[in-house]
Amino acid sequence: MSQPAQADLPSWEQKLRVTTADQTHALGAALGQVLQAGDLLVLTGELGAGKTTFTQGLGEGLGVRAGIISPTFVLVRIHPNLPDGPRPGGPDLVHVDAYRLGSASEIDDIDLENTLDSSVTVVEWGRGRVEHLSESRLEVDLHRAIGLDAVGASEPIPGHTDILDFDTEDDDEPRTIMMRGFGPRWSTRPVLGGAFEGTP
Repeated sequence: MSQPAQADLPSWEQKLRVTTADQTHALGAALGQVLQAGDLLVLTGELGAGKTTFTQGLGEGLGVRAGIISPTFVLVRIHPNLPDGPRPGGPDLVHVDAYRLGSASEIDDIDLENTLDSSVTVVEWGRGRVEHLSESRLEVDLHRAIGLDAVGASEPIPGHTDILDFDTEDDDEPRTIMMRGFGPRWSTRPVLGGAFEGTP
């Protein structure tokens, strides 16, 4: 029996605007402070949109080991929680790049289930591939405000584009970040503080 269509509708969505890479990092750090073991994040954004900067902020907020880079070539990187960091005993960060994975079954082959319950899992290019892993997920879409035509896409294409993000530096330019919560874990929006301009 198939699930009703509304099962794939978000409980809420929030549009945020950042103007610098530092703000993208700070937003990630604020979100990282409220994340818990078992949380699944699906991260989407074209080249230079700020995915790596945002994930570095998440890592800071979670209190994991520094040095987060895009896992484009290794598929999965695990960043352990620091016992002397801001959240000792907190979850590790599992950072996944699903760009080269063509289906949900290929996601299953990398055994994320083994770490899912004890870690925060961030999957870049995960839309359409990881929804089966958890009844709850947080989707974060990062959109560049300018320069999109230069990389061949005026709007992000769900799941895939022909552009790979090889950990390029993010410029200080406006970005729109859309966050959507799915499932019981994300039935309400996280409180990120008043430093970010946004509308529910």
